[in-house]
Amino acid sequence: MTSPSTAVAARHKTFADSPRLRVAPESRHTGHVDGAWWPRGNDLVGELPDLLAMLTARLGPIHRVIYHLDTWAPAPGKAAIGGRQVRLDGYRYRPADTIDVLALDGAALALLVIPPRTDPDSAHAAMTAAADLDNTSAAESLLALAAAHRDDVGVEISCAEQRWESEGGARAPMNPAARA
Repeated sequence: MTSPSTAVAARHKTFADSPRLRVAPESRHTGHVDGAWWPRGNDLVGELPDLLAMLTARLGPIHRVIYHLDTWAPAPGKAAIGGRQVRLDGYRYRPADTIDVLALDGAALALLVIPPRTDPDSAHAAMTAAADLDNTSAAESLLALAAAHRDDVGVEISCAEQRWESEGGARAPMNPAARA
């Protein structure tokens, strides 16, 4: 039998190496967000190069990113990203935990920002929900889903640990009669 901590570590590794961006297919623009992004930290200028490189293939050249001021460390008004000057506009009236990415031709994506310290399983659940074709949830609801997923996983882990301890912390010995 595998210990609960080993099983949890294996499951976390599965999502730890997964993409940190999920975007709904281009045909969908009905929800509050078009997908989700899970940055590794709160330095917007440091995190944007990878994100914008991935989104440029879909949107074309990107010229502006709108973000919530309280979600990120202070950022300049413009930054050189991917060989282009990108305007960075921070506001407090924008929904927290979202960013808007705007292309030169007017195309835009609204993305849920998964907090960097979110555990991999919860981040994956929120990103999958945000990029779902039928998603119409607001950012707060999607982040609540991530928290609920984290709580469900915590209960699952707790139950597994209780089973493990009730079995003496090791696989039950084989029945001597079964050996014969």
